[in-house]
Parts: sequence; structure tokens; C-alpha cells
Amino acid sequence: MIEPSGPRAAPSVSVVICAYTDARWDELVAAVGSVQAQETPVLETILVIDHNPGLLERAAREIPGVVLVENIESRGLSGARNSGVRVARGGVIAFMDDDAWADPAWWTHLSGAYVDPAVMAVGGAILPAWERGRPSWFPREFDWVVGCTYLGMPETRAPVRNMIGCNMSFRREAFEQVGGFSHGIGRIGTRPLGGEETEFCIRARRRWPDRIILYEPAAIVNHRVPAARGTVRYFRSRCYAEGLSKAAISKLVGSGSALATERGYAVRTLGAGAARNLAETARGRGFGGVRRAAVILLGLVSTSAGYVVGRISARPSGVPEVSRP
Repeated sequence: MIEPSGPRAAPSVSVVICAYTDARWDELVAAVGSVQAQETPVLETILVIDHNPGLLERAAREIPGVVLVENIESRGLSGARNSGVRVARGGVIAFMDDDAWADPAWWTHLSGAYVDPAVMAVGGAILPAWERGRPSWFPREFDWVVGCTYLGMPETRAPVRNMIGCNMSFRREAFEQVGGFSHGIGRIGTRPLGGEETEFCIRARRRWPDRIILYEPAAIVNHRVPAARGTVRYFRSRCYAEGLSKAAISKLVGSGSALATERGYAVRTLGAGAARNLAETARGRGFGGVRRAAVILLGLVSTSAGYVVGRISARPSGVPEVSRP
């Protein structure tokens, strides 16, 4: 562990992008291009291919200027990220999704926070880029369903418990000291699970309780939201899967840590959101508010149901080491 000793220069960064499917090829090329075009240059862009030999061969031919590696662990986002960490050379390791693109000043804003040695991790805002426009019934309180910043998160730079995986970064020491992302939670292919970044952040905070995980909303990543995710069916299934994920995290770190943020979110953010939307209808602004309030309730019930089922059946596996080759 590096002991805090006053302000220092911003570190170098390795940016890890993981991909598993050819269906996102154009988005993947755009994601890599946005990192390579940062106004503050990154040290390297690491592209990890998750058990797809055809995609690996195509990327080797058509995407220049990246460090191209295969996922050497079991299939899934946790293993792919760990494989990227193993080869990364930067003092900071940042992560972005293959269907996202970073604003030109993304790394400038993230790196600025690292001049404070007490900061061990920094994440930024994730803005949804809806393929067919935002559905009128979709409440902003649930933008996490599509992997984006949601209503209820801080609007200015502030400490947080965890970051969202599409836009997050950690000092290298975090992985050297507490291991990698856990298997048994997190996304595998199209299965809409998550939570591996939350569990990792909780583990890192337990290792360094005096260090800070910082949210910097000026560091912006745009995240494509396909039309298939703008349906009530997907919304419900993703909320249920989130409940399963929280149950798996609880088995690793305890329910107190796993649900500390979620309890406040459910009481304050969702309660206020439902009341606000119902008030819109009462003021004669149509029935959109009623629909959004109903969807908020649906999301809360679906997530709770997933958690109850997951507490009975979830079997998370251990934490892999990510020692360098």
C-alpha cells in the first residue's frame, strides 16, 4: 500500500474494454476510437476478447493500436476484466464497456481526482443514448437498469460506496492487494446480471477504510441503449436479475454492506419519485406520471423478489488473484 503523503501528479492509465460478441462490432470500434482520441492521452488501450476466437482474429486485423488479449479465466465479464488487469501497465486501470464511447475530456476529469493520494478509485457519469428515444414510461430513477447514471446519484463530485462498471477506474494497488473481480456474480454473455464492481468496491473499502471512492460527474461516458432494452419485459427481468446479484454479493460481504446504499435509495429516491410522478397526474399533466409511478413499484417488487430467491439459491465463487505474468 502506498501511504498518502500529499498531492502528487496524476498517474498513467490503462483502459480496459471487454468484448464478447461480433454483433457490437461498430460500437466496439467507436469505443476504442474514443479512448485513443482523449485530449489527455492514455498509456494504453487493452482490448479483451471473451472466449470468441473469430472476434479475436478480426480485432487483430482491423483494430490497430490496442493491446489485444484473450480472457484466460472462465467466460464472463469478471474474468475478462481480470485478464485485462494482468497485462495493464498504468498506475490506474480504467474500465469502459464495448457499447459506450467516452467524451474527449473523460480521462482528464478522472485523472484530476487522483492527485489526491487518499482517492483509490474514481468513476464518472454514464449518459444513456437510446436507440429509439427514451420510453415515456421509463423512470430516471431506474436508469441503472440500462447501465447508466440514475436519478438519486450525486450531482457534484462526491464519495460513493461503489461505481457503475461502464465508467470506473482504480489504482493498481487495489487489485494487487485485494485480488480481482469475483466469479459467480456479474454478466456472462447476455445474462443480465451485475454487481461484480459493487462487491469489489466493498472489498477494497474494507482493506482501506480511510481511502475514498469518488464519483466525478464531469467524466462522461455515453452508453448505447438498444431498443430491446426499452421494454417493460426487459425492465422487469433486469430488476429481478439485480436482486439475484445483490443476494450473491450479500453471501460474499454480508447483507449490511451489500444493501447499505440500496436501502436509502429505496426509501428516499424511489419514494420521492413515485410521489412526484403521481403529483404530475394530479396537476393534470396526463397519465404518464401514473405509468412511471407504477413502473417504479414494479421495479422495486421485481428486485426484491430476485433478492429473496437469490438468498436461497445463490452460490458465488471465490475471488481470483490477478498477479502479473
